[in-house]
Amino acid sequence: MAFSASSHQNFGTFNTMQTQGMPGYGFIPPPPYSAPKNEDHPVHRNWNIPCISEDEAREAFLEYASSNCCYSSSPAREMVCEDLAAFNTYRYILETFTESRSLECRTKPYTGKLDIPVVTAELPWNVPVAVPKMFQNNSKEIMMPHTSSIKGCSVCMASGKILCKKCDGSTKEQCRWCKGSGVFISDKCKECSGTGSSDANCSACSGRGRVNCEDCSGHGRLMTYNALVVTWKNHITEYVTHQNNDFPDHLFQGVTGHKLFIDEQNMVYPVTNFPDSSINNASRNAVGSHHTQFISNSRILRQRQTIEHIPLTRVEYRWHGKPFSFYVYGNERQVHTKDYPQKTCCTII
Repeated sequence: MAFSASSHQNFGTFNTMQTQGMPGYGFIPPPPYSAPKNEDHPVHRNWNIPCISEDEAREAFLEYASSNCCYSSSPAREMVCEDLAAFNTYRYILETFTESRSLECRTKPYTGKLDIPVVTAELPWNVPVAVPKMFQNNSKEIMMPHTSSIKGCSVCMASGKILCKKCDGSTKEQCRWCKGSGVFISDKCKECSGTGSSDANCSACSGRGRVNCEDCSGHGRLMTYNALVVTWKNHITEYVTHQNNDFPDHLFQGVTGHKLFIDEQNMVYPVTNFPDSSINNASRNAVGSHHTQFISNSRILRQRQTIEHIPLTRVEYRWHGKPFSFYVYGNERQVHTKDYPQKTCCTII
């Protein structure tokens, strides 16, 4: 079968500190969208995927039975196969890889130097940021140039030290008998003479009574700056069409299929002439939906759409004269059945 994407876009609907010249904190809209030049459409192959054989169906059924301790393997070994029915089952997937940017206020201890990268751009979308591997979620935070300010730490009054919480500034360890109360069994603690403290220095502050401030890491000063938060996200829309209503759709999520079509471009075009019209409709709706959802709040870096044929075969068989059936699906040849004919009792010791 040969098919391709259309030669034109047809977007539909689908449900699935303020610095001069710089926007405020939060989400930053991308620059006006300009449609990139797409590559040539890929060359598609003709595919002919046959139904599985009776031996392959029996082998999958035997493996299914052996993986369940309560199932006897006799039906799989002794079954008389009567019919193998293959169903056209396709999965369409559209991936849209986007980049979004936001400004956040950050504060960290000031260590005596301004650790600002050499970037000449001032507007967030002009800051060059290397794109990681395509179609994988990721994020990165960058300090914006010329947005930092230094101030004294208000927690420690710019001293870099705060009162030790363990000894409350007493410099000594708490008495192990009275637990710091100075009283033991309704009387003055003889171990600490009622002071509540032992003779040992506090292990937290080494007997100093004060420790480094956690907010400024003992430096006494803080640096406040604008952080550019860059987020890459892969948005996925998936659609499966098949001809059998008795088979649970959710089982397709755990298996793979044969890839019939792969199209990766800056912006893909909807598929228009795939033999199954529902796939064409799904492609048109998904491409239009992704464009509507993401073009205004992020930058679309790359798109990829694939169509898979997922093997699905219903096997009709008889065992001891009674009719039964099961399904074999996916490249992994998983088995699904509602009525396995012989189950044994499991005993747990």
